[in-house]
Amino acid sequence: MQVDVDGRVLTIRAERSPRTDADVQWLRRERATGTFERRLTLGDGLDLDRIAATWQDGVLTLTIPVAETAKPRRIEINTGGQVIESTKTAAITRS
Repeated sequence: MQVDVDGRVLTIRAERSPRTDADVQWLRRERATGTFERRLTLGDGLDLDRIAATWQDGVLTLTIPVAETAKPRRIEINTGGQVIESTKTAAITRS
């Protein structure tokens, strides 16, 4: 199995081999065998340098964290000489 990121495109490649159990006679197989590839275009605001992948019990899990710059943050409001803290969280996005 292979996971790659090129720009904003995440690519997953893998190969599923047929089981070769000598003592099993298959009546029907519903899982396809061979190679496959999936490509996903990732949105803005993700930290592509910190993508993590784990494989456990036959399940691939990808963790793609949100970039710090894309997370909502509290903004202080300056009113002349006095600084007060805003009561709402503002989401700042880059264009």
